[in-house]
Amino acid sequence: MASASSSGGVAGRLRNASLVLVSDNESTISDIRKAVTLMKNIAVQLEKDNQTEKVKDLENSVAELLDLYGDCAHHSSAIHSVANGYQPGEQLTDFKKLLDDEFMKLKATTPSVPENHHLMRQFREAVWNVHHAGEPMPGDDEEDIVMTSTQCPFLNVKCPVSGKPLTELADPVRSMDCKHVYDKASIMHYIATNPNAKCPIAGCRGKLKSNKVVCDPMLKIEIEELRTMNKQSNKDEVIEDFTNADDED
Repeated sequence: MASASSSGGVAGRLRNASLVLVSDNESTISDIRKAVTLMKNIAVQLEKDNQTEKVKDLENSVAELLDLYGDCAHHSSAIHSVANGYQPGEQLTDFKKLLDDEFMKLKATTPSVPENHHLMRQFREAVWNVHHAGEPMPGDDEEDIVMTSTQCPFLNVKCPVSGKPLTELADPVRSMDCKHVYDKASIMHYIATNPNAKCPIAGCRGKLKSNKVVCDPMLKIEIEELRTMNKQSNKDEVIEDFTNADDED
């Protein structure tokens, strides 16, 4: 009994320590996002002055920051995963190896490519729109403009159980297996009432376990980004509606 209590205490302290580490990492991620936004605004001004080379230098710097952003996100997820899955054994635990192995696994399964990051897309769109507002960017088909300008890091935009949009979820969680996102109360009830539960997304074979469906460190940040993108999209639609109305008059 004492051994079990001691193990539980160690696991609890580990989870508390992981929260501190993840919080520090999220502060870095937040600072990177702010820096990218500032660099985007500077690039727009430089593009207005036709200083193309300086804009390109800024874009390269943004790519470097987004590479760091991806590593920070993977480190946060690795810390969270190790802390929640830790089971004390008879031998001393090499936590550095556990974290390194989990980090490399995450980086291999969900690689971070700065060129494909939605923040890079927003940077390039802002610069492009200085002289080409309303025109598709090179490589874009016209029918893809809306989709690409609002791309987000999620595989689903609604909880498959509750039907709620991710932006309306007060308590979101994500499967560590298939990476789909759900409303916590809804998916936990689904798992509890379905032995050998699998992801309810059509075509997904991901297995669901209550300890593998979590609010990982990046989830709420990414949902907030999605809310911001949706607000900007709605704002653009309103502006377009007014423009069309003026044309008709």
